[in-house]
Amino acid sequence: MNCEKCSKQIKQGEEMQHNGKTLCEDCYIDVLSPARGCDPWAVYTAKSFSGKDAILTENQTKILKALEETGGVEPAVLAEMLKMSPADLEREFATLRHMEKARGEMRDGKTVLCLW
Repeated sequence: MNCEKCSKQIKQGEEMQHNGKTLCEDCYIDVLSPARGCDPWAVYTAKSFSGKDAILTENQTKILKALEETGGVEPAVLAEMLKMSPADLEREFATLRHMEKARGEMRDGKTVLCLW
């Protein structure tokens, strides 16, 4: 069977049910706990524990490097550049936003991701 959200093949017995839809584990987690870029408590916690010496994941490092090189880019373009799914980019970017290393802004009526 296939996930009704991402169409990925799901092994028998590993499917999850949510609101009448059959989902893979990744989509189920995304539905139950979506990434939120604007979360004051997460910002406070990230800044308190990470400081300037934050240890970033490989994907977070790639995101920051791409934003530095481009000066800012639309989320879909960045996901394509880094060969990441939009959901993975959103999750990684939310963490960078909480650490105040990257942010989103409007440019010419479009959302652009850029460095803080």
